[in-house]
Amino acid sequence: MGLAEVLPTQERLVPIRELEEMRERSLRDPEGFWSEVAGQLHWFKSWERVLEWKPPFARWFVGGLINASFNALDRHIKTWRRNKVALIWEGEPGDSRTLTYYQLYREVNRFASALKKLGIEKGDVVAIYMPMIPEAVVAMLAAARIGAVHTVIFSGFGPGGLAERINDSEARVLITADGFYRRGREICLKAIADEALAKCPSVEYVIVVGRIGKRDTPMQAGRDFWWHEVVEGAENYVEPTPVESTHPLFILYTSGTTGKPKGVVHSTGGYLVGVYATMKWVFDIRDEDVYWCTADIGWITGHSYIVYGPLLHGAAVVMYEGAPDYPKPDRWWSIVEKYGVTIFYTAPTAIRMLMKYGDGWVARHDLCTLRILGTVGEPLNPEAWMWYYRAVGRERCPIVDTWWQTETGAHMISPAPGISLVPLKPGSVTLPLPGVDAEVVLEDGKPAPPKQRGYLVIRRPWPSMLMTLHRDPERYKQTYWSRFVGWYFTGDYALKDEDGYFWILGRADEVLKISGHRIGTMELESALVKHSAVAEAAVIGRPHPVKGEEAVAFIVLRDGFTPSEKLRKDIEDYIRKTIGSIAVPGLILFVSKLPKTRSGKIMRRVIKAIVTESEIGDLSTLEDEASVDEVKKAVEEFKRIAEEAMEK
Repeated sequence: MGLAEVLPTQERLVPIRELEEMRERSLRDPEGFWSEVAGQLHWFKSWERVLEWKPPFARWFVGGLINASFNALDRHIKTWRRNKVALIWEGEPGDSRTLTYYQLYREVNRFASALKKLGIEKGDVVAIYMPMIPEAVVAMLAAARIGAVHTVIFSGFGPGGLAERINDSEARVLITADGFYRRGREICLKAIADEALAKCPSVEYVIVVGRIGKRDTPMQAGRDFWWHEVVEGAENYVEPTPVESTHPLFILYTSGTTGKPKGVVHSTGGYLVGVYATMKWVFDIRDEDVYWCTADIGWITGHSYIVYGPLLHGAAVVMYEGAPDYPKPDRWWSIVEKYGVTIFYTAPTAIRMLMKYGDGWVARHDLCTLRILGTVGEPLNPEAWMWYYRAVGRERCPIVDTWWQTETGAHMISPAPGISLVPLKPGSVTLPLPGVDAEVVLEDGKPAPPKQRGYLVIRRPWPSMLMTLHRDPERYKQTYWSRFVGWYFTGDYALKDEDGYFWILGRADEVLKISGHRIGTMELESALVKHSAVAEAAVIGRPHPVKGEEAVAFIVLRDGFTPSEKLRKDIEDYIRKTIGSIAVPGLILFVSKLPKTRSGKIMRRVIKAIVTESEIGDLSTLEDEASVDEVKKAVEEFKRIAEEAMEK
């Protein structure tokens, strides 16, 4: 299937050779190429050197002075975009707000003034623990305006996760809310924050947004202040602080399953250049677009493609507070229709979840405004790709399946409708973007032959790459640059096909070793969801006395299918035919829901802990506690049946 068959606006695109020429030029003369891109932003002082590369540490646009807030706001209010809508926000209960670029500019200036009055200065860390409300965007841009470093902490984290991140960053101020709405419930965020703050000596001030109007919110005198109070006497204008291109814009902690979270540090100049370029290339962003990324502000996708990328281009951005299927499975589609969304960017997990409800919920809405669909977070299996293309895009919208990471800062491998007309292959992220020297290599570092699995690496620096890990440069070197010296190790398995297209196969550490054979959990999950009865699947491994390890699959069925031994056997036969006997799960269990984070990722570590009867660990990011009970019940039921069989 080619992109030419699905794009309704082909006249805006150029042949694929344009992408090839652009990539070739970017790799032949990276400094000249990135200078041209950087020149499209506003710099208070131009750089003296494009790249200072002392492996594995890169410094981009050295000597340049820039400000993220100025580029996201001030540039636009001096043009016709002054009164263009910047943010379209909808709360889960149905309340809504809009902010024009000028209104957002005023809000950011006033909050920046409030931070300065509290003594926050350039280089200080501002922690942001907030739901998906406009004030979260305001807080990020206000911190950037005065040269402070923001660290946004996902609002789904509990007291322990919050305290750990605040303490590691040594934040002086915490910005939070009294609460927010999720699936009709009020989540009291301030109470969670207070529990964490008891262990956070660096925090001097707490600023609280009154989202749910909780009047009995505990406020500590001298430390806690309401947002509306601190901005009452604030200045309407704060001069943006020019910061060095290499000055940290933010620290964002990865939520690893083991060990201490990694504080990924991103620069200001290089990061802005990366997200500015990729927003244009991947989403073909235009002034008339209404753009919606469904990610949470607490993750890198929210930073890069809700806040900085879109606002640098003066886009109209939709933000939504609640769950994708609340109160009904068509909540997202109703928002697309209501606001005339043209570009929609979401996670494969969410697509598979909504897919299980069937086409009817999508079909009842007019989605004619959509022109580009995107995915992020994990590989998008071909079955879900086709449903997304057919049911949501109505067979006319290209799908930009993007590969990138918290550490890369911006898209790395993706279709790029903003540059070129390229054929699409369901399940493939297609080709590297300009400036990205990606390769799939074997254990010895040699390029893998076509269709052979290997490690995905990036062989040269790029502007939006992380500078280091906060207070841990040795871990930075060991984690990302020691596996293949001089190359960035992504930690992902991938392969390239005969056309040079990249296919992401999942994390290299998510591999089962069954009777000496290595089977990727993502490979097995992708095969399972191709079965006509399967809506979602999560695969984990458990010890096996003979095989070493065996796969255990938890399956959510599509509407119209019910669990049965016959269906279980049918799924086993399907895997036997599609992958091979070695990949057939030793155990298939049916559940109505899988444990997921609020951002939509399946919590496989929780499932594995239940199966192996080990410590479950932190559940602060869990979307629905009932999903854990579902897994527990399925495991207990299997044990009961197995014991009865042994007794007989």
